[in-house]
Amino acid sequence: MVMRVFVAGGTGVVGRRLVPQLVARGHQVTATTTSAAKLGLLAQLGADGVVMDGLDAVSVGEAVAKSQPDVIVHQMTAISVAHAGKPDFRHFDRWFATTSRLRTEGTDHLLAAAEATGVSHFVAQGYASWNGIRQGGWVKTEEDPLDLLAGTAAHAGMEAIGHVEGVVVKAGGTVLRYGWFYGPGAIDDLVEVVRKRQFPVVGGGTGYSSWVHLDDAASATVLAVEQQVKGVFNIVDDEPAPASEWLPYLAACAGAKPPKRVPKWLARLLAGQVAVTMMTEGRGFSNAKARRELGWELRYPSWRQGFKAGLA
Repeated sequence: MVMRVFVAGGTGVVGRRLVPQLVARGHQVTATTTSAAKLGLLAQLGADGVVMDGLDAVSVGEAVAKSQPDVIVHQMTAISVAHAGKPDFRHFDRWFATTSRLRTEGTDHLLAAAEATGVSHFVAQGYASWNGIRQGGWVKTEEDPLDLLAGTAAHAGMEAIGHVEGVVVKAGGTVLRYGWFYGPGAIDDLVEVVRKRQFPVVGGGTGYSSWVHLDDAASATVLAVEQQVKGVFNIVDDEPAPASEWLPYLAACAGAKPPKRVPKWLARLLAGQVAVTMMTEGRGFSNAKARRELGWELRYPSWRQGFKAGLA
C-alpha cells in the first residue's frame, strides 16, 4: 500500500538514508528541514521539502495539515556539531538541550498535529545503546526499563527519551529505540578523536553498547511505517559488545594506534560520570523482537563488518 509519509527531520543522518528508501518503495514523502538551504537536498532525495521549526506548534501544525500524511515519522534531533557543538559527555545536559526539547515539546507538537489532521500512525525515534537498566545481565529487551541516569548530567536527556516512549505508545504509535548510529556522517567526530587517541578505554572497558548502521535503522523504520506496528522495538545489530572490544577494533579500522587506557577516577575528572558509566557499566540491547515481529534483516549484522566497510 502506497502511503503519504511525513518525515520530520528529513536532512538529519537518519532522514538522509530513510527518505530514499521510502521513495524507492513507492511512498509519497514530505520531509522537513529547519533550513531553506537544504530544500534542494530533499528534492534530490525524492521528497517534497518543507521548512519547519519543530519547537513551534504553529509551524508544525501548518506543515502537517498541508501535507495530509497517513504516517508521521519523528526523526528530529539537534546532535550534530552544527547544532550542538562538539560531543561533551561532561556537560551532557547542555550538549543534548535542544534535542531534549525536540523529544518533549517537538513530540507533543507532532502528536497534536497528527490528531488534528487524522493521521493514522506515528513512528518516533528512541534510543537504546548503552542506557539499559544497570541491574542483571548485560543485554536488555524491550521489557527492561531504560536507565534514567539519575543524579548525572544525562538525566534530563534520558527523561526526554522516556517522554517519547510514554506519549507515543499511549497514542498507539511506534517507538524505535535505535542503537549508537554509524555510517555516512554519523561517527566522523568519534573517529577523529579515536585517531587522536583522545577516546580511551575506561577501567576494564566492561560497559556494553549496541550499534546500528544508518541503512539498517532506515530499513527497520520503513517496515514500521508499512506494517503500522505498535509499541517499542530495539533497533540494534546482533552483537552488543563491551568497550574493550569495539573501541580497539574501531581504532584499528580507522588506522589509528590502540586507544589509551585510563582508570575510572581519572576519566571521571576528565570526562565526567556519564562517560565512566557508559564505558564501565553500560547495558546493551537485544534485537530479537524487531527481527521476529517486523521480519527485519540487517545488511550489517555486526559493527565488525560495518566499521570495516565504512572505514576501508
